[in-house]
Amino acid sequence: MASPVHQFEVHPLVPIQIDGIDVSFTNSALFMAFAVAFSYAFLTLGMRERSLVPGRWQSMAELVYEFIAGMIRDNVGKEGARYFPFIFSLFMFVTVGNFLGMMPYSFTFTSHLVVTGALALTVFIGVTIIGFSRHGLHFLRLFFPHGAPIATAPILIPIEMISYLSRPFSLGVRLFANMTVGHIMLKVLAGFVVAFIVKLGFFGGVVTGIVPMAAVVGVTILEFGIAFLQAYVFTILSCIYLNDAINMH
Repeated sequence: MASPVHQFEVHPLVPIQIDGIDVSFTNSALFMAFAVAFSYAFLTLGMRERSLVPGRWQSMAELVYEFIAGMIRDNVGKEGARYFPFIFSLFMFVTVGNFLGMMPYSFTFTSHLVVTGALALTVFIGVTIIGFSRHGLHFLRLFFPHGAPIATAPILIPIEMISYLSRPFSLGVRLFANMTVGHIMLKVLAGFVVAFIVKLGFFGGVVTGIVPMAAVVGVTILEFGIAFLQAYVFTILSCIYLNDAINMH
């Protein structure tokens, strides 16, 4: 029986070495490319006809567009519209990556901290640059809420700084942990069903494995919901951080 964490191993598909540095094209990179290609194909096919009365593909594309546009309006305001392409691309990449990982024999690249951490760090650095470019050194007021007594500065400033600096860690770890734990749970429950069939024969294994099989089906449905929810949480938190950089507190 394969280990539940075996599914997260990164394997080189096209070995490439440059000056002793391994830059191989891996299964993780392959499914990232799939995520980008699927997102591009979905939006291209959806908006190909641009009908006044949209068909199913166009309706889905417009639904996703309006969903992200509304998220930015509600959490950032009108000035956040210029950052729509990045937020939209972020949502599509994470969402499609999460759903691809639910397919049999696929690879969940969002279950790797190096991927989710890189995305979170990109958001963090981008938001920080936007904050300083718009407000200059006044952006440091973010670490001391307006109206707070000066006497509380020695306490509030360190707390606010720790909270701010922890953003990329919490953002990346949340997505990584949820996707990893869910897939491990599915693997373990499915392993019970296989073990029952191997030890008790097909008929006995199927009868005995009804409970774990039902659990597998239930957890699978739950995981599809979590796949979307985690992409939504990742995106909306990015919008909230962007709002802090644009509008301060």
